Amino acid sequence: MRVRRGGRGTAVTGGLAAIAALVALTACGPATGDAGSAAQSPVQAAKAPAQRPIPQGDGSKVADDFNGDGHRDLVLNELVKDQLHTDDAGIGIVYGSPTGLVPGARQLLSPARQAARTKGQLPAVFDAEASCDLDGDGFTDLVVSTDPPYDGQGQPPVPLQLLFGSPDGLTGRAVALTIPAGARAGNDWPDQPVCGDFDGDGAQDLVVHASDEQLSYLRGPFTRKGAPSKAGAPITAPGNVPTGPAADVNHDGYDDLVVRTTEGTSKSAVVLGGPDGPTRTGTALPEGIDVALGRFGKGRDLDAAVGAMGETSLRYDLPDATSGTLASPGSMLDTGDFDGDGRDELVSSGSRLRVFRAPSAAAGISAKGMVTVPPPAKGTTRVLTVGDFDGDKRADLVVRTYRGETWDEVAVYAGVKGDMVAAEPSVTFSSSEFL
Repeated sequence: MRVRRGGRGTAVTGGLAAIAALVALTACGPATGDAGSAAQSPVQAAKAPAQRPIPQGDGSKVADDFNGDGHRDLVLNELVKDQLHTDDAGIGIVYGSPTGLVPGARQLLSPARQAARTKGQLPAVFDAEASCDLDGDGFTDLVVSTDPPYDGQGQPPVPLQLLFGSPDGLTGRAVALTIPAGARAGNDWPDQPVCGDFDGDGAQDLVVHASDEQLSYLRGPFTRKGAPSKAGAPITAPGNVPTGPAADVNHDGYDDLVVRTTEGTSKSAVVLGGPDGPTRTGTALPEGIDVALGRFGKGRDLDAAVGAMGETSLRYDLPDATSGTLASPGSMLDTGDFDGDGRDELVSSGSRLRVFRAPSAAAGISAKGMVTVPPPAKGTTRVLTVGDFDGDKRADLVVRTYRGETWDEVAVYAGVKGDMVAAEPSVTFSSSEFL
């Protein structure tokens, strides 16, 4: 899942998970249409598909499956709305089915209905940050960032809340994440959550930023009151910005993550999990705006791609990291196995959306066979996420095109054998349909 992260610490998918920078959801470039032309009208609610019941499931191991029916669901932040400068509209969830996403089976998660109060106050901000099954019941849970009241003195309150999945999806009130005092350090906001099984015990853990290149490591499973099963003292990290999703880059049974030095353009490093959690700094990565992991070549280990302006640096077979470069105008990256051949393709987003493939298992990613994805409408197109939403074992590409804050179109391009990505979207809808 790719989600926007609104970090406040000092300095928010089939195939293999991509590890992205803070700006992952906002993977955008210049508008593909004429920005000076008349703005398109907002999508009217009357045109939205009729609301459908959320299918009930009994639990699964599928990623982002909040209702446990075995089909992946989609998370949307920054919903468009008719009136500007209002409070956060909330988070949209589109539930999946055997044929993919069903826009009618949608849910709006709002601060008024779902957020927990802090000192009696509801938050104005409610943004999805990470997702995983934190309590191990077979239903994916959602980690949400909020803006609790804070007077600027001492340690700020924990801004993260947990919404637990169920057969009916994400229902009920969130609970505040508990970070024990001994797991905190300094006076930074404890944010930037990353899910993963970092100690290899089968339970999902959380890593959050602490301060001064330190991470709070919270071991799962978590209780329904938001408490981890265990949390020790903060651990040293090569930077202040943990990014996810996590992935087991070296196939040792422990999830790993990328930690960036700071927000924006910065260096980063792979931090390796182990019995004690993510405590070992591995391969250092070059400076860039975004980082993505995938299996591009013939090795068993994952590879890394680092996006910078005009060029993508490639590191193959981590942790050995043979270097290479790829000329690409896009600096925002994602990965997924669109054609089902067992190797990942690289999505590069900038002035255009491009998908790069590995022409052979030995060659790794190259410009040969590159495909340009046409935007679904005029406007600025952003990559939302890559994942298998129709269950065909091939990744699908989800993008969002918008002009301003009152109009958008979300489109799903299916992964296909040979062409990698379908020429036309299989599903389109607007996030205004949630309001």
